[in-house]
Parts: sequence; structure tokens; C-alpha cells
Amino acid sequence: MQSKGAIKFLAILVTIICLFQLSFTWVTLRVEKKAHAATNGNPDAYKAYIDSISPLTVYNLGVKQYTYQECKEREINLGLDLKGGMNVTMEISITDLIRNLSNNPNDPMLLKALEDANQAKRTSQKGLVQLFGEAFEKNNPNAKLAALYSTMDLQNRVNFNSTNQDVLKVIQGEADAAISRTYNILRTRIDKFGVAQPNIQQLGGGRILIELPGVKEPDRVRKLLQGTAQLEFWETYDNAEIFPKLEEVNKKLVALDTPIGSDSLLTDSTAVTDSSATAVAEADTGANKKPALLSKLNSDTSAKDTSAQAQFAKFSKENPLFAVLTPAIFNNAQNQSEYRKGPVVGYAAIKDTGKVNAIFQRPEIKNILPRDLRLLWTAKPPTKESKFLELIAIRVKSRDGKAPLDGAAITDATQEFGQFNSAPEISMSMNPEGAKTWKRLTGENIGKSIAIVLDNYVYSYPNVQGEIAGGRSSITGNFEISEAQDLANILKAGKLPAPAHIVEEAIVGPSLGDEAIQNSWISFAGAFVVILLFMGFYYMRAGWVANLALFANIFFIMGVLASLGAVLTLPGIAGIVLTIGLSVDANILIFERVREELRAGKGIRLAISDGFKHAMPSILDSNFTLLILGIVLYIFGSGPVQGFATTLVIGVLTSLFSAVLLSRIVFESLLDKNKPISFGNNFSNNVYKNIHFNFVDNRKKYYIFSSLIIIGGIVAFSMKGLNYGVDFEGGRTYTIQMDKSVSTEDIRMALAPLLEDAPEVKSVGTVDRFKITTAYLIHDTASNVENVIIDKLYTGLKPLYQTAPDFEKFKSVDVISSQKVGPTIADDIKKSAVWAVLISCALMFGYIFIRFKKWQYGLGAVVALFHDVLIVLSFFAILNGVIPIALEIDQHFIAAILTVMGYTMTESVVVFDRIREYLGHHHTAPDEVVINEALNATLSRTINTTLTVFFVLIVIFIFGGEVIRSFIFALLIGRIIGTYSSLCISTPIVIDFGGKANAGVAKK
Repeated sequence: MQSKGAIKFLAILVTIICLFQLSFTWVTLRVEKKAHAATNGNPDAYKAYIDSISPLTVYNLGVKQYTYQECKEREINLGLDLKGGMNVTMEISITDLIRNLSNNPNDPMLLKALEDANQAKRTSQKGLVQLFGEAFEKNNPNAKLAALYSTMDLQNRVNFNSTNQDVLKVIQGEADAAISRTYNILRTRIDKFGVAQPNIQQLGGGRILIELPGVKEPDRVRKLLQGTAQLEFWETYDNAEIFPKLEEVNKKLVALDTPIGSDSLLTDSTAVTDSSATAVAEADTGANKKPALLSKLNSDTSAKDTSAQAQFAKFSKENPLFAVLTPAIFNNAQNQSEYRKGPVVGYAAIKDTGKVNAIFQRPEIKNILPRDLRLLWTAKPPTKESKFLELIAIRVKSRDGKAPLDGAAITDATQEFGQFNSAPEISMSMNPEGAKTWKRLTGENIGKSIAIVLDNYVYSYPNVQGEIAGGRSSITGNFEISEAQDLANILKAGKLPAPAHIVEEAIVGPSLGDEAIQNSWISFAGAFVVILLFMGFYYMRAGWVANLALFANIFFIMGVLASLGAVLTLPGIAGIVLTIGLSVDANILIFERVREELRAGKGIRLAISDGFKHAMPSILDSNFTLLILGIVLYIFGSGPVQGFATTLVIGVLTSLFSAVLLSRIVFESLLDKNKPISFGNNFSNNVYKNIHFNFVDNRKKYYIFSSLIIIGGIVAFSMKGLNYGVDFEGGRTYTIQMDKSVSTEDIRMALAPLLEDAPEVKSVGTVDRFKITTAYLIHDTASNVENVIIDKLYTGLKPLYQTAPDFEKFKSVDVISSQKVGPTIADDIKKSAVWAVLISCALMFGYIFIRFKKWQYGLGAVVALFHDVLIVLSFFAILNGVIPIALEIDQHFIAAILTVMGYTMTESVVVFDRIREYLGHHHTAPDEVVINEALNATLSRTINTTLTVFFVLIVIFIFGGEVIRSFIFALLIGRIIGTYSSLCISTPIVIDFGGKANAGVAKK
């Protein structure tokens, strides 16, 4: 063997690098074990312990010392499915960016073009900016975009002579810059959040993937990520100035005969009026004060012969606005009406704010209100117990409608405590220009309020006592400490150039992560032992050489993962375990060729040399096809699919190195030492000796058999369809752990009234664990929508518990995982899946055509690919609801389908290689006879490889956990079908379409 020295040197070098990279994982595990022992399992004490040692040296290599934090950053990075955490995909609203760049965001032509562009985006691969330009020109052939985008901000790039294409280039540039700025801002926010080993990456199309391992406060994360940090300082109206206008609005609504009473108020009007008065009193400081209108209502409802509900209905009809918006007017001690001082013009229950907004958005109502008036709600109720928000009157003085001072002036923001009440607040510093504006603004508004607004919610409205110089200010607002810290971090990092919404989300609780790790290691160890025993028994000493190469292969895979900083996920572990089965395929190919050479009478050294040489084309072909598959998976997949693809690609490369090169070195060493080498025993040497199947003559039977299964699948699909996962349909999925066995129908019926439509409920693994899928509020991008849905789940499921938990325990413990996939993401996943399959087929066809110089071979391989995909889909349709496994069509299923295609290609290439070899050597025998001989000659290798992978899959299926059981089930079917199709479908296709099968075959 040539270059033995170079291969040994490379092996030693790679081993040293892998040992070094893996050593950081060993160090952190050792430190964390000590931390657990020192803190007796107390999570708070453990966190404090880890924080205290983070900057300390824990790994001393002499020339270089590493702190715990540095070691943690270099250890093998476990995915969220293995250690819990949160994964979100955020999408930047290019629609809002296009609107905000214009000089008139509400221009009808602009809005219509954006509406058409968003509609076209659903079925187009073009960017939104390009589609917007096309829609604008189609709707307005003679209009110019320059008229809409000649602004102060764009004055150096857009003028009235700019063409539409020039303007679109500027908008596209702004969109690209916005995506880049958003990425950097989100990274800064996440870094300040203090998460270990966060992962953030741009996905293209204005999307950003963020993975936060170990996060236990998803609500806090959502606010941190989605807050645009649009900070503004506004002048305000006084309540006394606005109330007369509110009375006019109320009268106008009466004239329009518009009943807008609160639904909840109608159920208990007396209770609500009392609580309204309490909220107002709390906000004002005068506990003895009561709103004048509510006093009237209370006196009316005390009538003996009339119900409170009827009286409130009457009040609501006479006062449509004040039925949902309590004005800030009180009866003083002399029983005279008095305005509340300041910018608060009213109060409304949180659930009624939408109704109030709808009133003020009506054109006939807008005409009554001052043109420079904006009405904004406070961010939170005035007290924790209150359920009412205050409505603040903002005065807009500028022509362009912008605030006189905004967040661009902020240079620093920190969380501090108030001077008098020790409540958390945010202290801000401004740049010189901002300080100058702030001084002017406060000087002009002494005795009045200035509203501090963040993302269109008023956080505070302090009364100005005097001119403030120096550019210092603060935001107060009944904050929690963590809330104030996050808000300060958001302001410090800067505002997002455009709103960013979470379109896909997955949360894995730590208990589910621990369970996944345990199941993964059990399946890993079980599969490993099965392969070791099989290879050692079947191939004797040569099998143990293969086992040694297998150990090396796994070691290299883990080392490369650590070196690249790649994330090891649950599908990634499945990929490693599958690589265990695939890596022995090369050794089996070699060993079977060596045994053929030995049966031909060659000596052991020559037989080994020729065995490696003759097996090499098949090994390279099969591994190259798998490499193509892995690359396609990585490009078109996301999240778990990419994790699987990463380990698959690494596994293919390391298995080639270990199974081919290292095992050859070991054999050479054994030969040099005259050590006996056996490639089998009496059983394995004779097991396939007398087997001879007539594959060619029976090909019509195989066609019929496959057709029957596919027809059965079509019938099953037409009757009950396929079970599409949330990835393909869009929606939210929650995995709930209950404390007793409950029927899925009971859960479905309990939740149906709360979620507008009956959710899909499945039992997952055990009788007390359930997966609930719903599309409820899937289009809602509000930051609190998750809490709304979990609250409804809690309300519906609480009666079904044996011992019902409180809400916080249900939310943090019983909801062990959740996933959200927005409709646009679901559409993209489906498109990516189709493209992945089609591109894989095209690449496979091209590779086979190049390798075999005959299109019939490529056709046979591609027909086998489609055959296997249809067979697996048919089994999923037929068995859907029949077996106790959630046979979902999701991203994992697509990964399984593409892996099955890789199996099929590997098998087909090996078979085609042998057919090509036999046809090249046997020119006189009929093609059918030669092909049959070639197929039978590959049986030992084909069946042995199938068995090894099948054993591995069985072990993973049993011990790998519920999360990947459907995935493994698809692979089990695919592995069997892939072997069947390589022998019984792809080769017969070559014969039926090829005329003389050996015509034009590339000779070796």
C-alpha cells in the first residue's frame, strides 16, 4: 500500500486535534459535576456557583489557560432537543419597512401595491421589493415611485427624476441593510441576556434563526426579541382640553345608533362599575373620588324594580363611548364634577381596548377629534391588581408626524432604582443633540406632562417641574427588575429598523431534554453493541478490524463536531447512529470481495489487495451519492433536518477515512507480522453459497406487487388522507404531561369551545402525555398570544386532572414542549421539501449517467427513487390511525425520505457496478443470464449491509424515544424497500428500456 506513512501521520494528527477539542467537554462535565455535588441539586445555588467560577481558570495546559466560560464555549454544543431551551425563527417585516420609508405610509396606491405583492409572494420565489415594484407599475402605469419616496432621509438617493427601478434599488438596499442591522441588534440583545452558547444566523428571505439553550422564561425572550425599541418623547394634551371632544364623539355615536357596550359588562354591570371606580381612584390618589358617569349608573342600578343588566344596557345605548371608556372626570368633595389633571383622558378594561380603538378609527369620529391628537394606551395597568389601562392624549406638533425626540438620541440605558420608592426604573443618557432637544422640550412644557412612549405604548408621563439640562432622563412604570433590565438592554442595543415577528418557535422543557439524552445514549449504545457482535461473529478477525475502524469513526465524528462548533441534535444523534450502520458498509463490500478472491484461489495478501481495489469504485460511488444527499438536506432543510445532514456529511467523510484507509493500515500491519486473518467461519462462508434467484424473469411480478401497494396507498389517502404535521399545515403544538390517563376525545371536547375549533389531540408515548395541535390565533403576532393560548389550555384541561396544578406549574412543568409554525413558514417548508426531492433525483440521475455512460441506468435509478418514495407514502397512508405511532408528514419525514433515497442509490450503484463488471467480462452469455449472475453475486453484501442498518434502526426504534419514532419507522420501511427496489425494480427498468443491456456500457 502506497503512502502508508502519510496516512499514519494524518491519523495521528486528526486524533490529537479531536482529543484536544473533546477535552473541553470533559473539563466542563467535571466542573459541573462538582457544582451539583456542592449545591445539593439546588438550581439557584447551582447557577450562583457556576456564575462565580465562570471567569476562573479550570483547564491549564501550561502554554495556555482556559476559564470555565471559555471551556463552555468550546464544548460539544448540544441542541435544544437534548438540553431544553427555545428556538425561534424571526421574520423582518419588509412590508412595514417599505411603508415607513415613504413620505405617505397610508397612500392608497402604496397600500394596494403592497397588498398585491404580499398576495403574489405566497406563490412566487421573487423578493417582496421586486413584487411590490411590479404590482405598483401594473396598478399605476403612469405613476412614479419617486413621488412617494422623495423624503429627507432619502434625499441624496431619490429625487423626482428617479426612475421606478432606481427607487426599487434604493428600497432593496434599505431592506438588505435593515436585515443586517436587525441581525446585529438581536445578537447584541441576546449577548446581554446572558445565555450560554446562543446560536443566531441569517437564513435568507429576511429571516433570522435564534437558538437559546437552557432558557426557562420564553415570555421574557419573546418581548426581548420582538420589541422594536421605538422610543419617543411626546408633548401631551390636558384632559380638560380633550373631554369636550369625547362628549361630541359619544353624541355622534348615539346619533349613528351604534351599540358598543362591553360584553363582559353586560353580564355583571354593577361589579364592573365598582372596579372601574376603584381603578380610577387608584390612579388618581383620591380614594374618595368616583367617576361622575359611573355614580349616575350606580344610582340608576339601585332601582328596586329594574335589573342592573337592563340599566347598564340603557346606559350603554345612551353613552356608547363611555360604556367602554370611563372618562377621567370625578365628583369632588362638594359633589361637583372635576377633571383629572394631566394627559389621562379615560380608562378601559384591557379586553375593551380593541373596541375603543375601533371607535376612534372610524372616519366620522376622526373628523371630530383634533388633527394633531394621537391616543395611546399605557403599557401596563396602574397597579398589579387592576385590569384597566389608561388612555393618554398625545399632541403631534410636527408636520411629518414624528416625535420631537426619539431613541436615536439615547447613548446609554441602565436599570436603576428610584430615589424615593426604590422601584426599578430605566435611567437614560442622551447625545449632545438629544440633550439640547430635551432641554428645550422640558423648558417649553413646565407644569405639563411629557409622555415617554416605547413601541406605541406609554410607559410613563411625568409632569415637568422645570427645565432639564444635561441629557438625563428616566422611565418609570411599575417594572419588575428583570423587565427593567431587559428594556434597558433593548434601548442600549438600539431600535430595530423594521418590526420583526416570530414566525416559527419551538420550546423544549429540560425534563424532555434529559429524557431525550437518556433515550439517545441507550439507542446509541444498543446499536453499537449490535454492530460489534454481528461483525465480530460473521467476519471473525476481519470483523474486529472493522469494529476498530468503527470506534475510530465515531471518535472522529465527535471531534469534528466539536471542532466546527456544530450543534448536536436528536436527529443528529440519529444520523451518527445511522452512520454506524453505513460505515460498516464499506468494510462489508471489501470483505465480500476479499472472500471472492480467496475462493478464486488467491493468497491472503493478494486477496486483500485485490478486494480493496475491486470494492473501491462501489464504495466511492455509494458514498458520493450519500454526500450529495447530505448537501441537499443541509441546503433545503432547517433545524432538525440540518442537524441530521451535518452529522451525515461528516459521517460519510470520516467513514471513508477510517473504514477504507485505517482498516487497510491495520490489515497491512497484521500481514507484516504474519498474523492469521480470517474473513468468516463455516456458517458465514456458506450461507449464500447455493442461493440463486431469477430476478430478471420475475420482474413483472415485482411490478405488480409494487403497484398493488401504491394503489392501496392511493385508496387509503383518498379515504383518510395523510397526517400532516404542524410544519406543513402551520399552527401550534403543545406537548402536555398530565397526572392520569385521559382519553384524547375528552381533551378534544374540553378544548374545542375555547380554541374556536376542535384541536388535534394525540397520545404520545405514554397514556398521560398528549400532543395538542391547533391553528388558533396563528396569524396573531402579539407578544402575549402564547400566554393567551396556554391560559385557555389550562382552563380546558384543569377539570381533567386528578390533582389540578396551579397555572404557573402547568405552564412551566406540565407544558413540556411547544412549537409554532406560521403559515408562511409552513408553505416554505413544503416548497423546500418538493425541491429537495426533485433536485436529489436530478443530481442522482446526472451522477449515474456520468458514471455509467448510459441513460437507462440513470432512468432505472430515478424510477427506483420515486418507487421508494411512493411506497413509503403508501404505508404511511395505509397505517395512519392503525398502529399506535404518530405517522406525521413533517420535516423529519422529509429527512427520512431523502435518506431512503440515499439508501436506494447506494444499493443501486453497487448493483450497477457489479452488472457493468459482469457484462464487461461475459460477452457470449445472454444479457439476462449475466445480469442474474451479477445480482446474485451482490446478495451477500446487499443483505448483510441491510441487516446491519436494520438492526441499528430496530434498536433506535425501541429505545430512541417517541420524538423520532415516526422518523425511524419511515427509515425501516425505506431500508427494506430500498434493498428490494435495487434488485427488483431499478435493474429490470434498465433491461426493459435498454435493448441490448451491454451496449454502450462504460468498461472499467
